[in-house]
Amino acid sequence: MNIVIAIGLIITLVTGVPVLMQILKHHPRGLIILFFAEMWERFSYYGMRGILIFFLTQHFLFNDAQAGSAYGSYTSLVYLLPLLGGMMADRFIGTRKAVAFGALLLVAGHGMMAFEGRPATETLTYQGATYEISAEGRGAARDVGLMVNGQKYAFAPVENGLAIQNLPQDAPIPAVLPTGDYKIEVTRDLAGINVFYLAIALIIMGVGYLKPNISTIVGQLYPDGDPRRDSGFTLYYYGINLGAFWAAVLCGYLGQTVGWWAGFGLAGVGMALGWVVFVLGKPLLQGKGEPPVEGELNKPFLGPLNREWSIYLLSVLGVGVVWFMVQRNALVGWVLGAATVASLAFIAYIIVKVCENRIQRERMMLAVVLIFGSVVFFTLFEQAGTSLNLFADRNVDLSLTPTAVQFLGVTVGTPAQLAAAGITPTGFWIDATVTAAQTQSFNAGFILIFAPIMAALWAFLGRRNMDPNPVLKFGLGLLQVGLGFMIVVWGAGLADSAFQMPVLLLGLLYMFHTLGELFLSPVGLSEITKLSLAKVVSFMMAVWFLASSIAQYVGGWIAGLAGTETVGGQVLDPGAALRTSLEVFGMLGVWGMGIGVGFIVLSFFIKGWSHEKAPH
Repeated sequence: MNIVIAIGLIITLVTGVPVLMQILKHHPRGLIILFFAEMWERFSYYGMRGILIFFLTQHFLFNDAQAGSAYGSYTSLVYLLPLLGGMMADRFIGTRKAVAFGALLLVAGHGMMAFEGRPATETLTYQGATYEISAEGRGAARDVGLMVNGQKYAFAPVENGLAIQNLPQDAPIPAVLPTGDYKIEVTRDLAGINVFYLAIALIIMGVGYLKPNISTIVGQLYPDGDPRRDSGFTLYYYGINLGAFWAAVLCGYLGQTVGWWAGFGLAGVGMALGWVVFVLGKPLLQGKGEPPVEGELNKPFLGPLNREWSIYLLSVLGVGVVWFMVQRNALVGWVLGAATVASLAFIAYIIVKVCENRIQRERMMLAVVLIFGSVVFFTLFEQAGTSLNLFADRNVDLSLTPTAVQFLGVTVGTPAQLAAAGITPTGFWIDATVTAAQTQSFNAGFILIFAPIMAALWAFLGRRNMDPNPVLKFGLGLLQVGLGFMIVVWGAGLADSAFQMPVLLLGLLYMFHTLGELFLSPVGLSEITKLSLAKVVSFMMAVWFLASSIAQYVGGWIAGLAGTETVGGQVLDPGAALRTSLEVFGMLGVWGMGIGVGFIVLSFFIKGWSHEKAPH
């Protein structure tokens, strides 16, 4: 058994039972349905996200900047389309139907991701002769070399050139190729790339309908002023991260050891399970999330199609527009900017014209402040899928055990460690191999540990009227995400001769990021549903995700800054990669901590804007 899977089973059993007990004893029964539906949706999303950057750099052979742009376009649109899904739910189909429709699109998209297409190939041309660059395997097992006279030779950068190692003297090319004297070209399978972009376009549209609306239903389960609301959202957040944790563990493991198709395919199975849970659990939702005016959906709209089915058809056709956009990062940036300006203008209109009194205005203004804080936080936090994922692959020693050991009669170690110790495992043993994609489970794993504790803490403080105001919580969250980056920067001296840092430092980074997330993200979800006017709550939830879209776009650009030169999907100079990553991480750490302090100071001036009602 893989060691991360074994640890995950223990964490899930220890933390999952208290969570289920809290939900069943103290919360509406509908929360359990939304908990499991969102858990499987996040399993599918994070299962794909955990291996996506490696798929782009190792299968399609995108360089780091191209991969960061493609990743940023995808994740930006994932969080931008909830603007559409939120408005469609508010005005026409209701949140429940929107979630079910979005889930079906996600099943189709994730299923299509299982089609890999042919891997890209690279060739090196020198003085008119072309040589194949052979790249085999994935992750740590990837083997890249230059084929010369039928033999594979490793290569590495040297000053002003590329050195081919152990090349015989009679080889047709020199052992050192000067920069500018050779050219590397990539050939990609266009059919595979087009299918890939169509798959993620389906996923983007599906998330657009599902993501804002399922969170809105959670908020609808609790009466206004209910002190269980923050606790309920934190427990719901546990479900999100239970899915994310197992996605990183299982999809990450299969994707990098069995094949990309296996990791992506398992993510699709998870989404199908989420759809089944949501549809069968309808009776427990207490009638929440139904269309605002049921009869309006049955009126004819497009020929024989009524309004409901016309919305579904137009949304499917809209997948083609998303397919076009996701391949054009600059266009995504312009659309994102326009959506931001339009959303802020609409919110300003609501504050000035729609809000009926000062209390409503201040609550809406507080929601805007929190949305700004989330942009900053998630710009830093979402480096996990790009620069931190590549950092783990290139500059982190992922060994959890220094040598093979036996603990309570069970052998633990990697196959290489077992071979070095002369141990031939029999029966049950734990493989200590960890893939870079599986490090994505650190964040979600810490949430499984800390979310129940934080939920109980907020409930405890709330009963005693000692709960910190949301702006203070956001400031503490920003402070911690910045500190997480600084942990790695301050530990730079622990890098070994291969420019690899201890996995413990990466674990500490994710621990601080996780604690920051628990101070900010579930609280933000709860506050947006609580502060917004009832008639625009789904729209405001969509704007909350728009903030994440901005963060994803900027984060993709930052990830490109942290990138370094690769050939065959493998970094050429690990030392340069480490220096570049630490420089960018240091910048992110300083900004995160600085803005966090700013929010903490601001909290003392605007803490009354929430106008909290006394619990019933």
